[in-house]
Amino acid sequence: MAAQIISGKALAAQIKRRAAEEVARLKEQGINPCLAVMLVGSDPASEVYVRGKQNDCHECGIESRLVRMGESASQAEVLEQLSLLASDPSVHGVLVQLPLPAHIDEQAVIAAIPPEKDVDGFTPVNVGRLAIGQQCFLPCTPAGCIEMLKAAGAPIEGRRAVVVGRSNIVGKPAALLLLRENATVTVCHSRTKDLAKICAEADILVAAIGKAKFITGGMVKPGAAVIDVGINRGADGKLCGDVDFEAAAEKAAFITPVPGGVGLMTRAMLLCNTVQAARMAAGR
Repeated sequence: MAAQIISGKALAAQIKRRAAEEVARLKEQGINPCLAVMLVGSDPASEVYVRGKQNDCHECGIESRLVRMGESASQAEVLEQLSLLASDPSVHGVLVQLPLPAHIDEQAVIAAIPPEKDVDGFTPVNVGRLAIGQQCFLPCTPAGCIEMLKAAGAPIEGRRAVVVGRSNIVGKPAALLLLRENATVTVCHSRTKDLAKICAEADILVAAIGKAKFITGGMVKPGAAVIDVGINRGADGKLCGDVDFEAAAEKAAFITPVPGGVGLMTRAMLLCNTVQAARMAAGR
């Protein structure tokens, strides 16, 4: 079986075009969408991610503000800066780039972001709204996964979905979004028994465990849709996902690549959330 590769490149470009069109319409109404990103410290990967987000904003006409703070910034100083962004009506979306330095309470910082500006969808309010089916900002990576499945025509409703990984950023919200699409969902993790057997029964398999090529071909059901969220550096120095792509692609009907898959969609969905935040702030 030759799997259909669900590329994030074309789909993300399409979403970005739609976001740019909406930004242009908002600007005609005097609304200038703005995303503020707070970067604490100088983590190399975070620097790359933030530059990518800034470039995406520029391409779509969204104003991008970067708030830099040193590695030694105190939690009080970080919260003070967040308070300024929260009260600034010209800022529609606020994002704190993770990870934060070890001395800062990540959950306290996330909770300080106003829900109406939480374009990452990480605050307790938005997570709670997602859990009970209310309107909210959707976490960007899981939302991107759902968009990829839909764009490829992979059926979700009534299918058995298995999510490998239970992080607050990907695993748990991915399970909730799949439930919202009427899949039957199992969440697996490091202490799950018979993990390989459970994965091999999945019609939709979402790998978000952070271990290079952890999902082998034997863990993939023939005809399954495989969504690889992982980004790892292999022994050869090349980027790879949580899935053994070549082996899995021989059995799956749909599969996402790494790189060029979910990561691009994460950034595209962030733009959608920022545009939505600007529209909501203006009462549109």
